[in-house]
Amino acid sequence: MVKPYLKFEPCKSFGVVATATSNLVWASRDKSGTGAGAGQAIVAANEEVLTWDIKKGELLGRWRDNNCKAPVTAIAQSKTDPDLYAVGYEDGSIRLWDSKIATAVVNFNGHKSAITILAFDKSGVRLASGAKDTDVIVWDLVAEVGQYKLRGHKDQITGLRFVEPDAQIQDADEEQAMTVEGEASEGFLLTTGKDALIKLWDLTSRHCIETHVAQTNGECWALGVSPDFSGCVTAGNDGEMRVWALDVAALASSAQQVDLSQAVNFLHDRGTLHRHSKEKAIEVIFHPRRDYFAVHGVEKNVEIWRIRTEVEIKKGIARKRKRRREKLASAGGRKADGDVDMEDVDEAAEDITKADISDVFVQHVIVRTSGKVRSVDWASSQGHKDLQLLVGSTNNLLELYTVVGRDKLKKKNDAAAAADYNRALAVELAGHRTDVRALSISSDDKMLASAANGSLKIWNIRTNACIRTFECGYALCCAFLPGDKVVVVGTKEGELQLYDVASAALLESVNAHEGSAIWSLQVHPDGKSVVSGGADKTAKFWDFKIVQEQVLGTTRTTPKLKLVQARILKVADDILSLRFSPDSKLLAVALLDSTVKVFFTDTLKLYLNLYGHKLPVLSMDISYDSKLIVTSSADKNIRIWGLDFGDCHKALFGHQDSILQVAFIPHNSEGNGHHFFSAGKDRTIKYWDGDKFEQIQRIDGHHGEIWALAVSRSGGFLVSASHDKSIRVWQETDEQIFLEEEREKEIEELYESTLTTSLERDPDAEDENREVGAAGKQTVETLMAGERIAEALELGMADLVVVREYEEARQSNPHTAPPQRNFIFTAMGNISAEAYVMSVLQKIKASALHDALIVLPFASVPMLFTFLNIFAMRSMNIPLTCRILFFILKTHHKQIVASRTMRVMLDGIRANLRQVLKRQKDEMGYNIAALKVVGMQLQEKSVKDYVDEKWDEEDETRTVKKRGFVHVS
Repeated sequence: MVKPYLKFEPCKSFGVVATATSNLVWASRDKSGTGAGAGQAIVAANEEVLTWDIKKGELLGRWRDNNCKAPVTAIAQSKTDPDLYAVGYEDGSIRLWDSKIATAVVNFNGHKSAITILAFDKSGVRLASGAKDTDVIVWDLVAEVGQYKLRGHKDQITGLRFVEPDAQIQDADEEQAMTVEGEASEGFLLTTGKDALIKLWDLTSRHCIETHVAQTNGECWALGVSPDFSGCVTAGNDGEMRVWALDVAALASSAQQVDLSQAVNFLHDRGTLHRHSKEKAIEVIFHPRRDYFAVHGVEKNVEIWRIRTEVEIKKGIARKRKRRREKLASAGGRKADGDVDMEDVDEAAEDITKADISDVFVQHVIVRTSGKVRSVDWASSQGHKDLQLLVGSTNNLLELYTVVGRDKLKKKNDAAAAADYNRALAVELAGHRTDVRALSISSDDKMLASAANGSLKIWNIRTNACIRTFECGYALCCAFLPGDKVVVVGTKEGELQLYDVASAALLESVNAHEGSAIWSLQVHPDGKSVVSGGADKTAKFWDFKIVQEQVLGTTRTTPKLKLVQARILKVADDILSLRFSPDSKLLAVALLDSTVKVFFTDTLKLYLNLYGHKLPVLSMDISYDSKLIVTSSADKNIRIWGLDFGDCHKALFGHQDSILQVAFIPHNSEGNGHHFFSAGKDRTIKYWDGDKFEQIQRIDGHHGEIWALAVSRSGGFLVSASHDKSIRVWQETDEQIFLEEEREKEIEELYESTLTTSLERDPDAEDENREVGAAGKQTVETLMAGERIAEALELGMADLVVVREYEEARQSNPHTAPPQRNFIFTAMGNISAEAYVMSVLQKIKASALHDALIVLPFASVPMLFTFLNIFAMRSMNIPLTCRILFFILKTHHKQIVASRTMRVMLDGIRANLRQVLKRQKDEMGYNIAALKVVGMQLQEKSVKDYVDEKWDEEDETRTVKKRGFVHVS
C-alpha cells in the first residue's frame, strides 16, 4: 500500500516591519476618524503589503494574494480614491488593492520582469508602470486592460510621472496654428531610465516628443516632479542632481495643435546641484504642499532641500552683484558693509530668469537616520505645522521624523540657525534589525525565542506578538532552559548569556570560550546542564547551579541561577555543531574538517568517526530513538547514518546551495520519528522520509537564505527564519500527499514556467522595433482561457447545427422528437449555444481577454464571427462583443480582408451592431438630458451640487498657498 504523508502549509508570517524591496507610501487618515491620529504607512513585507499605525506601532492590515509568491517591488496610491493602491511585484504582475476590504480588485500582466515604479494619472482612471524590462505600459483601469506599451529606454525605468497641464486659452492672433477641435488631450508622460535619458511622451499620439541626457555621469536613478508640473529634478551617481524647467503652458497649448513645422523644447536644463553625499540617489520626493523636496541614497541620511521664494532669490542676486561691485570699486570708494540697496533688488528682478540654480535651491537640513534608507515619503497630517518625513530603512525599521521648517525658524528670530529635526515615532519592536540566526521553541510550544545580532526576542506563537526584547551580543545560537523561564544565548564574542523571560533581565554573562565564536549549544536531555561548542576547538559542559547571592547594602540573600563549568572536551578543529542523543548516551560533534565525531557522554571517549562530506557539516540532528543521525553540509548533500556502526545509509543531493539547518521531528506519534526537515541557502525547506530516503514535500515561501529552523515538540508545526527578515510558521494539515503526485506537480510547474517563457521569447521582429507595442503577456491563465474559448466555440457550433436541423425537420413533421444535445447545455438549464459561449467569454478577466484571443487559431475565427453576429442580433453584452470584434479585426486584418465569406459575415455583423448601438445611444442621450434637468432643478432650489465629493477639499485648498516650482524658467 502507498504510504500517505500529511502536508505542511504556510500558517503565519511575522517579524517583518518593512522589507527593502519596495518604496513606501504614507496614507493620512481622513476626518471621519477611520484610524489613528498620526496616519498610516503602507509598506512592502516580502510578498505581502502591510499597513502600520505609526503612532501606536500596531499592524492594521495585511494584504496578501495566495496566488502570488513574488515580492512586492513598487507601491502607488491613487490621487482620486485614497483607498485604491497599485502594487507591483517582482514577476512583472500588478494588482490593484482596495485597502478597505484588503482585496485585490484587478490583476494585470504585461511586464516580463520586476516592476520598478508605478504612477496614477490625475483622474485616477489610468496607471503607468515601468519595469526592469525597459518598457512603460499605460493601463486603463476602467476597462481593466493594457492600452499600449512604450519602448524607448535601453535600461530599467527609474522614474515615471503623468504630466497633465490644464488646457490653455488660445490667443486670438494664433491663427496660424492648426488646432484639434472636440478631442481631449490624453496628457503627457515624463520618464527616466538607468540609461541616463529623460523622455517626454505625448500620450495622445503615443510617441516620444523629447529626449535629453539626464545625467552626465552614466546613470539616472530618480525623478522628482514638482506638484504644479513646472519643473523636475533628476538624480544619479556621484551626488549629482540636474534641475529641469518644464514649460507647462507650451505643453498645454501644444496638446491642441497639429503644427509640426517648428521644433519646440518643453524641457530646459536649469543647472546642476550637488548633494552632500557622493552615493547614487534612489528617490527624489517633492512635498505635496510646500516648497521642499527630499533626496536620499543608500546611506544613513536624507537630505531635505528648500526652494527659495522670489524675494529671497532677488535679494541673493542683488547681494552677489553688490559684492562684485565692491571688489571692482576702490578700497574707499564704496561702503564696506550695509544692507542691500533697493535699486539692486529692482535690477535683480530683471535677472531672475538668469539666476544661478544654486540661488534657487538651498539645502535645508540633513536628517540622520538609524539605518540605511530605502524609501521616504512626506507625511502631511491635519493640523501639523512642521514638516514630517516617513523613512523606511533597510534594517526592518520605520521612523517618522519631524523637521522644523523655514517659517518656524523665522518666528524664533533665528533665520541663520540650522534647521532642527527629531525622531518623533518609530515602528521597531515588531522585528529584528538584522538577520535571525537562531530559533528555539519552548517545551509547551507556546513561545518562540529568536536571536540575531544585537537582539533577542520572545514571541507568542499563537498571536505573533513580541512579548520581550533583550539587547544581546552577536547571537549565533539559543535555547530555552527547562521550565521555559530562562533563555541561554551563545554569541560570536564567545559569551554565554542567560536571560530571564519573566523579569526581562540579563541574569548572567559568562565569557565561555575566551573571545571565540560559540557556533552551537544544546541543553542536556535531563535538563541539568548545557554544552557549548566554539571556534576555540573545545566543547564545554556547564551545570546549572542556584547560588545564594547577597543583596547589596543588606544582610539578605537572593537565589540566582549560575553557569558552572563541569567538564571540557578538546578536539582537533573548530566545532560547528553539537547534538546529544535523546537517550543522553552519545554526543555528536561536527568539526570544520568535514568530519563528525561521536563521543560517549559519560566518559567523553570516542565512539564513531563519520567520514564522507566534502565540505564542513553545518548542522545535524539525531532521531528520537537515537538510531539515526542526519548531517547537512556546505557540499549541498544530506547524509543519513546509523548510530550503531556509523555506516552511511544514504547520501542525498538535498538543495541547490549550502544546507544550513536540519532537524528531526522529535517524537513518533504518527510513525514519523525518522522524518526530518532541511533548509538551505536556496530559500527552500524540504521534508524527507529518513527510512525510504525520499523527499516528501518541498516548501517554498522564503525570499532569502534560511538561517534557522525549529520543529515544535508536538511535531505539528515548524518555524523558519530567513534573510528576508520574516519568521514563518508552517502548520501540518489533514491533507494527504503522495510522492508520485508531488513529483508530477513539480514537473508540471517546470513545464509551465518554460512554456510561458518560450512563448514570450519570440516577439514579432517588426513589432519589437516599434516605439509603441501591445501591452500583453502570455501566462498559463491566458493559455487556459484561450483553450476554453476554442472548446466552447466547437461545442456551440455543433449545437447550432443540431438545433437548425431539428427546426428544419419540425417544419416538415411537427411531431419530431427533440434532438440529443450535449450534456453540458442540459446541465446548465438547457441554455442556448450562444448563451453558453457568452458565459465562457464573460468569465475571462478583462485584462486577460486579449491574450486569450491571440491563442485562438485563425480556423476558429469564422466560428467566433458566427456567434458575434448572434450576440449583435440579440443585444447580448454589446461592450464585450464590440471589444472582441475590434481586437480580432486588428489581429487578423489581412486574412479577413482576403476572405470573401468573412466579408459577407462582417456585413451582417455591421448591420446588426449599428441597430443596437443606435438604440443604446438614444437611451443614453435621453438619460443624460434627464439628469441635466434634475441638476437645474436642484440649482434653482439653491441646494449644493448632488456630486458632493469635493466638499471637504474646498476648505483645505483655501488654506494652502499655491506657488510655482521656480518662476525662473
